[in-house]
Amino acid sequence: MSTTTAPLQIGPHTVQPPVVLAPMAGITNAPFRTLCREFSGGKGLFVSEMITTRALVERNEKTMQLVHFDESEKPRSIQLYGVDPATVGKAVRMIAEEGLADHIDLNFGCPVPKVTRKGGGSALPYKRPLLRAILREAVSGAGDLPVTMKMRKGIDDDHITYLDAGRIAVEEGVTAIALHGRTAAQHYGGTADWDAIARLKEHVPEIPVLGNGDIWSAEDALRMVRETGCDGVVVGRGCLGRPWLFADLVAAFEGRTEDISRPSLREVADIMVRHARLLGEWIGDESKGVVDFRKHVAWYLKGFAVGSEMRKRLAITSSLEELRSGLDELDLDQAWPVGADGPRGRTSGNNRVVLPDGWLKDPYDCAGVGEDAELDTSGG
Repeated sequence: MSTTTAPLQIGPHTVQPPVVLAPMAGITNAPFRTLCREFSGGKGLFVSEMITTRALVERNEKTMQLVHFDESEKPRSIQLYGVDPATVGKAVRMIAEEGLADHIDLNFGCPVPKVTRKGGGSALPYKRPLLRAILREAVSGAGDLPVTMKMRKGIDDDHITYLDAGRIAVEEGVTAIALHGRTAAQHYGGTADWDAIARLKEHVPEIPVLGNGDIWSAEDALRMVRETGCDGVVVGRGCLGRPWLFADLVAAFEGRTEDISRPSLREVADIMVRHARLLGEWIGDESKGVVDFRKHVAWYLKGFAVGSEMRKRLAITSSLEELRSGLDELDLDQAWPVGADGPRGRTSGNNRVVLPDGWLKDPYDCAGVGEDAELDTSGG
């Protein structure tokens, strides 16, 4: 079944089909974005991994590498994390004035402790005045660049923030909002609440709302749009070890639901080697690229008949030759396995959210949040 979803408009940028790669720390670097974009035929929006505003302003060496885009990446999208409005403002102005990107996304969705304990990520929207101040600084500093934001439902079921945050975003000139249908406490556990995405869409009809959470296949994406009325989808863990999912998403939104990828293990192995090679070229060291690739091995091989010893061996390779030779020992004629789709990556849930002392006492008291709360390293 095809959808009649209109193109997604992010400022001057038309995103058709309305499909966005979610920023993921250590994953959505330039090589992975390249793979996903190649499979999509250049269609969609592919966002960098999280960049911390303090590290950007201080021109941290690693951060400056992370904000480097391939010439073929258009539009260039940077996701920023920040807690201090002044620092966020400086970072956004730096991006705008130096032409570092074409679109800025703000992270209010990250649930990891090192972020929330500073009051950042998914903890921040609870402090309504602070959220408003950050959005105001970002939008005013961005000039002609569109500013979007990604958030969760709230901190936990007793501290839901997404409807208030959505209204504040509209009032401050944010271009679009992405909602992950989980609280920070849920992390990636349980089932994403798509009903919340529908409620947000009704609450802020003025701007596009993107849905995120539990999109493991192209059919999931179409179903989310049908069930929630959202204007597009953001795909995160669903593309881990599956960069070809973006080919499926484009086909599905264009009404070609029969064109769904079912790569053989031989095809998957070739993609794995190319991914590792791209990482080595990007880092400037083949061995470091292969080491960085190790985390992807289990995701790519999920569902295929590969023994545990071989899986371990492939996950400790340190050269392209070693990776290729190991893969060549497998039964590469294996067809796409039934049931290989589905959850990948972290799935833990019901976590205690680590917050600054007294954070939940008053949603309007923002004392004590400033430059000291900023992280100084990028990539999550």
